[in-house]
Amino acid sequence: MSLNYPSKVVLGDISVRDGLQHEERFIPTRAKLWLAEQLILAGFKRIEITNFGNPKGMPQFADADELMELLYTSKLVADRIKDVETTAITIRERAVERAVASRQKGFGPDRILLMVSTSESHHRVNSGLSLKEYWKMAEKCIQMAHEHGMKVCGTVSTIWGCPIEGPTDMKKAVEFTRRWLDIGADDIEHADHDGSAPPNAVYEYYSMVLDAFPDPHLHVAHFHTTRGWGLANVLAALQTGITHFEGTLGGTGGQPANFVDGVPVAGTGSYYYQDPTITGLVSTEDMVVMLDEMGIDTGVDVDRVLEIGRTMEKILGRQLRSESVHTGRVPKEPTGIRDVT
Repeated sequence: MSLNYPSKVVLGDISVRDGLQHEERFIPTRAKLWLAEQLILAGFKRIEITNFGNPKGMPQFADADELMELLYTSKLVADRIKDVETTAITIRERAVERAVASRQKGFGPDRILLMVSTSESHHRVNSGLSLKEYWKMAEKCIQMAHEHGMKVCGTVSTIWGCPIEGPTDMKKAVEFTRRWLDIGADDIEHADHDGSAPPNAVYEYYSMVLDAFPDPHLHVAHFHTTRGWGLANVLAALQTGITHFEGTLGGTGGQPANFVDGVPVAGTGSYYYQDPTITGLVSTEDMVVMLDEMGIDTGVDVDRVLEIGRTMEKILGRQLRSESVHTGRVPKEPTGIRDVT
């Protein structure tokens, strides 16, 4: 019996934002620009660039406006940027207003991201608002974004569990998906932000989602691999018919750092914060190589992605969590017999 999965997928890389938000030193703006440019040249049509939230809490993104302008005026990707959907995180209304101002100057983004958690306590810690307050704000923000030509992604978090409250009900996440779509969200990111989803629960959840909302273009799978289940979850989601995935170079990212350049900042509470080497997303490089081996068209240059991953390690100054960056692709030709006697 063969596995059933799509023959083509859409991959988004979110390294420049999510991948860097857990770093405890400020990554130079030019390095961020280089990563964004290289990802575009590798063929990615969806990339996440920055966070327009208050830089006092997340100083990694104090350069949000500058980075967006540099990218949209980059000669290196001038002929490609128009075909790429750029995303910025805008959890609160003020951040949406900043994205709008950037858009009006001609520097994107094409899409913004708002976020709710099915767990009330997690949502309040993450956004500073109750769910009731946030839904009201989200309606206003979606209208504002659409008026200025930006798409809106509505994220649903704590689908499979909450680091504060523990187990959650997946059916509630399906209800939240419906609510996002009802108030005008263009697509939904279904996020396993704490890496608590086992593959069987992933399969069950996405089966429910696609039964309720069959258009696969509405759904983006976002998996953390805190416990090493990331690619297993990608496979489980593929078998339900999900076609849109995202990851980070080297499996970087996770929650916003509590320290940046030696200075304590708001970041994320201690309930979430862990060693950067174990809190991260599915590795873009490993996901690309796996999908390529499965015969699934990703639309990206696999070898170039691996090269970018190797440079990402140099930018961050440590070995990251991509196996494929170090082992390479599966050989397609004989490599010769080595004498081991």
